[in-house]
Amino acid sequence: MKKFTTLSMLFLATVLFAQEEPKSKKLVLSGTVDVYYQTNLTSTDKANDLFNGGEGGVQSFGTSFANQTGFALGMANLIASYDGEKTGAVADLAFGTRGLQAVGGDTDVFINQIYAYWHISQKTTLTLGRFNTYLGYEVISPSGNFNYSTSYLFSSGPFSHVGLKADFSLANDFNLMLAIMNPTDVNNDLVGGYALGAQLGYAGHFLNFYYDDKEILGLELDYTGSFTVTDDFSVGLNVGYADNEGNGFYGAAIYPKLATSDNFAIGLRGEYFNWRTKGAANNPDVFSVTLTGSYSVENLILKPELRLDSNSEAIYYDHDLKPTKELAVFTVAAIYSF
Repeated sequence: MKKFTTLSMLFLATVLFAQEEPKSKKLVLSGTVDVYYQTNLTSTDKANDLFNGGEGGVQSFGTSFANQTGFALGMANLIASYDGEKTGAVADLAFGTRGLQAVGGDTDVFINQIYAYWHISQKTTLTLGRFNTYLGYEVISPSGNFNYSTSYLFSSGPFSHVGLKADFSLANDFNLMLAIMNPTDVNNDLVGGYALGAQLGYAGHFLNFYYDDKEILGLELDYTGSFTVTDDFSVGLNVGYADNEGNGFYGAAIYPKLATSDNFAIGLRGEYFNWRTKGAANNPDVFSVTLTGSYSVENLILKPELRLDSNSEAIYYDHDLKPTKELAVFTVAAIYSF
């Protein structure tokens, strides 16, 4: 794959933007801790070699995170950020199961994000390092999502990128991001290729682009947006498509949410997702509905959640270990932010 020389020159050209006014230096420590309890309503909670496509373990949907039964740990997320006059840095560490699944590490301490940035002007920022993906409606941190479990769209796309990106604040609520990166979720580029990324945003709506010339994911196009209907009711939307020489996926998810008081809200995620396999006569698909409540007490959020997935194929197992197309799960999670 080519080294994108032209694009690299465009990045360097952004240095010509005017400097912004100095601001005070600030060091901030923040983070989250999450734990949960989960039980399968239509299947056993015990591990079995039949489950998860024959890979074994406990019965789960196959989406990322929150996929253990009984009492389980999510992750402890510790973020240190330093914002200087024109430059700054972020070190984001993740401990625990969710962190392991998010960054693919093999130890108990993982680097979720680590990057430095430079505010070249009031409208232009350069960022170099590892940063979480710009694609999709959901994020790795449970405090950033309304639903505790994650969608198929989120689980199938990139989690993080390592590279250089430039963010531009344009006129009339428009913003633009351009990036050159290692292929998705690769810290050290051993394949010799690179990926291009772009995002065009307007007033909370984003068109996203990712391309790595068949290195890992291939091409992914993505739209995310949120619509405020009333002060208490909003609707989010995510539509995604990915293709790598005939393999990939497409899907859509809708996120209506209603706040009934200052401390309680209820939200629904409805998602359709289709896996695409080159040459396959029939591509499997799934329809998933997740109902989540959110109750806040100071910095603690309690989230009871009921989820039902209906697959086109009998990939799950019931209490009698007979194949079935449906799986229902109840989860209650506690998330503390500081």
